[in-house]
Amino acid sequence: MSGLKKTLALALSATVLSAGMAHAADWWPFKIASAKDGDLKNVGEIEYKPLDKAEKPWKLCVLFPHLQDSYWVSVDYGIVEEAKRLGVKVTVLQAGGYTALPKQISQYDDCVAAGADAILISAISEAGMAAKINEGMSKGIVNIAVANPILETPITARITPDFYQKGFQTGEYVKKYLGDKQGTAVAFPGPQGSGWAETYMNGFRDSTKTGNVKLVGEMFGEASVPAQLKLVEDALQTHPDVNVIWGGAPTAEAAIGAVADAGLSNVTIMSSYENQTMLKAVKDGSVLGFATEYPVIMGRIGVDLAVRALEKKDHEKVLLVAPGIVTKDNVDKIDTTQIFAPDNWRPEFSVE
Repeated sequence: MSGLKKTLALALSATVLSAGMAHAADWWPFKIASAKDGDLKNVGEIEYKPLDKAEKPWKLCVLFPHLQDSYWVSVDYGIVEEAKRLGVKVTVLQAGGYTALPKQISQYDDCVAAGADAILISAISEAGMAAKINEGMSKGIVNIAVANPILETPITARITPDFYQKGFQTGEYVKKYLGDKQGTAVAFPGPQGSGWAETYMNGFRDSTKTGNVKLVGEMFGEASVPAQLKLVEDALQTHPDVNVIWGGAPTAEAAIGAVADAGLSNVTIMSSYENQTMLKAVKDGSVLGFATEYPVIMGRIGVDLAVRALEKKDHEKVLLVAPGIVTKDNVDKIDTTQIFAPDNWRPEFSVE
């Protein structure tokens, strides 16, 4: 195991419970892994504290893949609320899905044309957005990657989950849960080419290289319930002996119904990330658990990183959110204000 993986694995001991029961208004300090000066060989835990206020009402532009589920709505909530707290302006644009890369590229141009001081990017594809990011950086625009990874393209700063550890640790949890029982798993990591889906898959695949779970299939696809439902149904027909379904929240949501329709009662469903449905599904036992990555906090810190960079203040370059595994044993103890937007909250597209 590399030094980075060891450091982040140790950080996993700080699960969702470690953040405490803070209220949204005082979400800091937040424990998070930081790569000093962006060096992934030098990662350590810090307690992140944001600025009190911005020096001026900077113009921030936000690019989301979509706002079709509670995950991205929660990131939006974090960005909007932190922008209001700091006193900066925000415009939010969403492309409509992971197949809408051309639209996100066009929306980046819209941000530049509107005079954005900083662009917060949840990229559909790093490779697809790289040219635009390079253009923006050359014009002095602050670029912050939020949630979705931008790893190779030069960028001001990024805050993302540790996707590898999320895949690996959810795999480890499934193996522990099964105990002496053998598992036959099909994995549904998400949209190919997104970067994060492949990294999730690497982690889960590595976990299954040892122990009691055999990985018999990997099925990439759009991160929506309808798309994942078709993939899960196909997998259940192709692999009739499958008893572990691992994938993102849309996969797990689709699998609940697909498994029931197939008349199966011995299938363990594990989610690599969260949405509101996962919270309910873990409580009622239809999903074993999920790895949380604190979408609200990523949105909040993304805004603070942008303001710090604009004001030439010291700021972290690479922040990695260590996953917390949420199961029926701890689901009622977690601080949901750091993970989900309030139930009655609807996406907001501007802060003036």
